[in-house]
Amino acid sequence: MTPPTPRLFLIRHGETEWSLNGRHTGTSDIPLTVRGEEQIKSKAHILVGEGKPIDPQNLCVALVSPRQRAHRTFHLLFEHLPKVPDHIIDESVREWDYGKYEGLFKHEILAIDPKWEIWRDGCPGGESAQEMRDRVDCAIAKVREYHRQYFEEGKGTRDVLIIAHGHFNRVLISRWIRFELALGTRFNVEPGGVSVLSYNHSSLDEPALNALNLYADLK
Repeated sequence: MTPPTPRLFLIRHGETEWSLNGRHTGTSDIPLTVRGEEQIKSKAHILVGEGKPIDPQNLCVALVSPRQRAHRTFHLLFEHLPKVPDHIIDESVREWDYGKYEGLFKHEILAIDPKWEIWRDGCPGGESAQEMRDRVDCAIAKVREYHRQYFEEGKGTRDVLIIAHGHFNRVLISRWIRFELALGTRFNVEPGGVSVLSYNHSSLDEPALNALNLYADLK
């Protein structure tokens, strides 16, 4: 019998002060706002638990960005359960390094470089678009190896969870479905939103986007 198709749950951290006001937040370790914590708590009982979409029994591995906004999001999702699942703090799922543009609003960046486009130009002093693409591709390869071992060898369990960031998640969605990273500009990834990535026709050669911004607070 063919096992259930493996999935990747990709979640953006909850709201921070900088995500709310539009500052580019890469390496800065900004905490969740009170509202950001409530965003995650309000969906935890719906999303996480036995028989729920994210069932710890099905969770092969959880990869969490080292920034506190992502780590706190992870713990808030699971704090209502008797045991928080093991997880890996993974630099490969950190946010785009904005370099000299860290903490700036987009209009401030455009005042410096009126033609700037992150999807093409990357960030001076941070990561180029190619470097971001390469890092995300490595993270995807890691996820797909977990999926392959489960689906083809019966090792581990079905699901992988990543808790990360806005630009990172948009790039990952684009690359998962084998498009250039610039397609990410067409996706809105809301704070606390859940994306589900899997495969069509139970084939690991047909990666697909199943859902975007599930349970997001769109107010």
